[in-house]
Amino acid sequence: MALLKYEEIAESLRARIAAGEFAPGEILPSGRDLAEQWSVSRATTVKALDVLRNDGVVTAKQGTGFVVTETPVARPAGARRAGSARIAGGMPFLRVGEPDWAEPPKRVADVLGMAPGTTTLRRIRVLQLPDGSPHSYAEAWFPPDIAEASPRLAQTAPIPEGTTRYVRRQTGRFPVEGVDVTTVRMANETEAHHLGLSEPTAVAVVLHTAYDQEGRPLVCEEGITPSPHYEQVDTYAM
Repeated sequence: MALLKYEEIAESLRARIAAGEFAPGEILPSGRDLAEQWSVSRATTVKALDVLRNDGVVTAKQGTGFVVTETPVARPAGARRAGSARIAGGMPFLRVGEPDWAEPPKRVADVLGMAPGTTTLRRIRVLQLPDGSPHSYAEAWFPPDIAEASPRLAQTAPIPEGTTRYVRRQTGRFPVEGVDVTTVRMANETEAHHLGLSEPTAVAVVLHTAYDQEGRPLVCEEGITPSPHYEQVDTYAM
């Protein structure tokens, strides 16, 4: 399906950011300049820039314009449903260590269809609240076929165009279905350390799996959110 004009502009800007034309902290062309370049209305370019802002690629600064974000942004664990933060935006995060190849927990291996002893690419991050305190701890596991075809996943640098778009460009595969399984337990020692929990605390554990157009898993992510930060609201007809 053809992209709408504002989507085309947004994708072009993503690609230019990913290529390093606009580094973190640099200002993007103004809406007026983009409108002239693309021969569209300024409203169209503003809509394109808003897409990038909602995805955490840029931030809007009063009197300056849209600036490439210096802090990577991700979706909060446990907020993946339509209309949630997964659609509307994200929050800053800190990368924990460097991406590495490790054997995933059995529950992750089972979802990914990995045999015992098989290693997969793991990326760990801690998502932050506006005051910089931890919101959630997340481990994302990428199957070998995805990781090997997408080498930037193994780098610590953020992926400006977003992981989903990068993987799609590298593999032709993209998510069409997400499955979230939510359970509750006590935080373990590692999670408590990264979440700054000084006392035993109950956490919501969201095991999120994204499946591609052929039903194959693209990534399995386990998000750990302390109970004070976790809330799920469902609205439905009765």
